[in-house]
Amino acid sequence: MNDLTPSRLWMMRGAFALLILTILFFHLLPLQTATGGLIWPDLILTFALAWSVRRPKYVPAVLLAAAFLLADLLLQRPPGLWALLALIACERVKLQSRSLRDASLATELASVTAWIIGIGISYRIILAILLVEMPPIGPALIQIAVTVLAYPLVLGITHTVMGVRKAAPNDIGGKGVRS
Repeated sequence: MNDLTPSRLWMMRGAFALLILTILFFHLLPLQTATGGLIWPDLILTFALAWSVRRPKYVPAVLLAAAFLLADLLLQRPPGLWALLALIACERVKLQSRSLRDASLATELASVTAWIIGIGISYRIILAILLVEMPPIGPALIQIAVTVLAYPLVLGITHTVMGVRKAAPNDIGGKGVRS
């Protein structure tokens, strides 16, 4: 079955944009008013990485850059830094997607875990070099760990609920090109 028809491709890109907007909406709701509450995973990053591994064509670089930059602006992070690091990670994972498609789930988890840890550490190092005031390192490390632990759950949701599965080796795109 041809899974990359132009209408399906644009529908899934729209679904990804809607997913990101929904995550941002719930993140901005004042559900937790007390300080020192739960630390939530970065679901935008995990979904972006999962979709980049599963179907790279569903998440073009422009859509990812816009989503990450919007998240930076709405979540009051230094604009562009996290977006750039996350975009680099997603694009590198897209380049590895063919080899990850044939690899085991453990290999995929190891690769994505390395990128999540790398982004988190690089972000703090760059902020320190630029002398930007940072929150304590403890919650940042916990968020990295929680994000890594949330990735398998995001994979399950992506696979079962959203229908974004790894491309089979013989899948052919809408223009007759192997995906």
